[in-house]
Amino acid sequence: MELADVTTISVLGAGNMGHGIAEVSALAGYDVTLRDINEELVQKGYEQIEWSLDKLVEKDQLSDEEADAARERITPVVDMEDAVAEADVIIEAVPEVMDIKRDVYSEVDEYAPDHAIFATNTSSLSITELSEATDRPERFCGMHFFNPPVRMQLVEVIAGDHTSEETLAVVEELAESMDKTPVRVHKDSPGFIVNRVLIPLLNEAAWLVEEGTATIGEVDATTKFDMGLPMGAFELADQVGIDVSYHVLDYMHETLGDAYRPCPLLAEKVETEQVGKKAGEGFYKYDNGGVDIQPDAGRQEIADRLLALMANEVAGLIQHDVADASAIDRAMQLGAGFPDGPAKMADNRGLKPLVETLDDRYETTGEPRYEPVDRLRELAGEDEQFYPTSDTDGSMEFETLQIEREGTVARVVIDRPHQMNTVTPELLDELSTAIDQLDADSDVRCLLITGAGDRAFCAGADVSSFATDADPLEAVELSRTGQQTFGKLESCDTPVVAAINGFCLGGGMELATAADLRIASQRATFGQPEHNLGLLPGWGGTQRLSHLIGESRAKEIIFTGDRYDAETMVDYGFLTKAVDSEEFEAAAMELAEKLAAGPPIAQKFTKRAMLAGREDTDAGLEIEAQSFGQLMHTDDLLEGITAFMNDEEPDFTGE
Repeated sequence: MELADVTTISVLGAGNMGHGIAEVSALAGYDVTLRDINEELVQKGYEQIEWSLDKLVEKDQLSDEEADAARERITPVVDMEDAVAEADVIIEAVPEVMDIKRDVYSEVDEYAPDHAIFATNTSSLSITELSEATDRPERFCGMHFFNPPVRMQLVEVIAGDHTSEETLAVVEELAESMDKTPVRVHKDSPGFIVNRVLIPLLNEAAWLVEEGTATIGEVDATTKFDMGLPMGAFELADQVGIDVSYHVLDYMHETLGDAYRPCPLLAEKVETEQVGKKAGEGFYKYDNGGVDIQPDAGRQEIADRLLALMANEVAGLIQHDVADASAIDRAMQLGAGFPDGPAKMADNRGLKPLVETLDDRYETTGEPRYEPVDRLRELAGEDEQFYPTSDTDGSMEFETLQIEREGTVARVVIDRPHQMNTVTPELLDELSTAIDQLDADSDVRCLLITGAGDRAFCAGADVSSFATDADPLEAVELSRTGQQTFGKLESCDTPVVAAINGFCLGGGMELATAADLRIASQRATFGQPEHNLGLLPGWGGTQRLSHLIGESRAKEIIFTGDRYDAETMVDYGFLTKAVDSEEFEAAAMELAEKLAAGPPIAQKFTKRAMLAGREDTDAGLEIEAQSFGQLMHTDDLLEGITAFMNDEEPDFTGE
């Protein structure tokens, strides 16, 4: 089965998650049946979809015609056979109770077409166990959306023990067709990624208060203002629902052991039905304005406890091949709103002091949640990090790239001058690794990407290294690899400058488009010639170029396949500026050094807000507001204000 075969989706469960998934599916162009156990529930879910679509129209995120078309694609039903008989993909979103879900799947199995894929939206239950309630476990996987599905970008795609690679690939493509970002969870492990990291964090926050080490206000000030999380830990628990967190934790305790024993404080809140914002009261009361967190109440002791617990969970996920550090960080950023992922946060703090924190707590309490996993102890003992670091002399060895350090600027040189610096699969792999390493290095404050020699920045793909008779699925994967690699430049925290001399064509222009700023010599030549070959730009060019210079100009460049000089590309808004060839290298370094001297935290948050706002203005504005608040308590802000008052140049440290 391929994504092209998917036309009809059945969503089982019309509650908050179910009706949201149905809406997202309909907006993506799929016919949808929305099913629940009685007419009242399914109609209530459909009415929520209508309300949401109307809100999107009010905010100019949808036209009236698009909203009407989405409504018409959704059919509310109660009868199970009517719901699934014609479905290509069935997404289950019923209550998080194993017996209920298994009963649903035994009924679905009776009526669903043989080719249909089953996907459960469970946030923590075993994919393998659920799949074994069907006669098609190989076509069964997890597809965990986040609330609200219409706005949240992340979808965890989880493999059960029996899930086929074909099923996972189709579901990942399905998520992408819904404008979501899938993150693969390679093993069926309780909590998957986000809940496996987030729920122990909330539990440890409760233990800090339970044992009298900290107050709720101190914990929330630490997490929100010192650690930079989008909300205080208790504020977030109230937002999610304390009962939801508790039940996930209870399941993890049952399946993983005493390291996940729920704090009595959480149990008490559930027993008294003070479960958070939806109940009017949780850790905070919401009848008098809600949450007031004092920014200066945080403590390093609290931050180290919480970060050490998260680092231990990250190491456990890596050790058991559930996900790697970059996937974990990406999931936490998209699914929990973390400004940095927990792996990068732990690297920045240092793994050794975090292991020492865990060891001290384990020696004092004997609690299994404080026992460091082998992978974390190994990394700390070898003075390594979750993300690979460069050699002690700052050098990195690659076959297709040169990495050169000049102060706080890292020059990434595409080193294939005799092949016009064209892109090979090996280069994509090495560039991806280099970006990860350099972005994780706090001493690097700007990336400067350029090409070796003076003939080409990058003249596109090396066609001799790619099979022209490749299977379509292989071509899809090649496109995704390039998109993801270039996307790392767009989403990395470090500012990126592309310095362009000579030819910048095809994939090379797509690479330059992913940078934050572009500077070129007067002799540079630009173009997207893919249409001349019967192709289209496949490494992000159909999207990023439109965002950068507008759809009309982008279509002109792509449809004509013409070549453009540097001055024209300045006029089009693609280049910051064009300079004489003799001045090119000095001007490029000057621009990079200017960005490197800027405030790293503000630059990081600005990139994130702009990227989020590209698809959802409200999401971008929310990141902007949260970041604005966090920046108020940085040393960089004090340095910037002091320098301004004294008419001096600021010396930003990123603290």
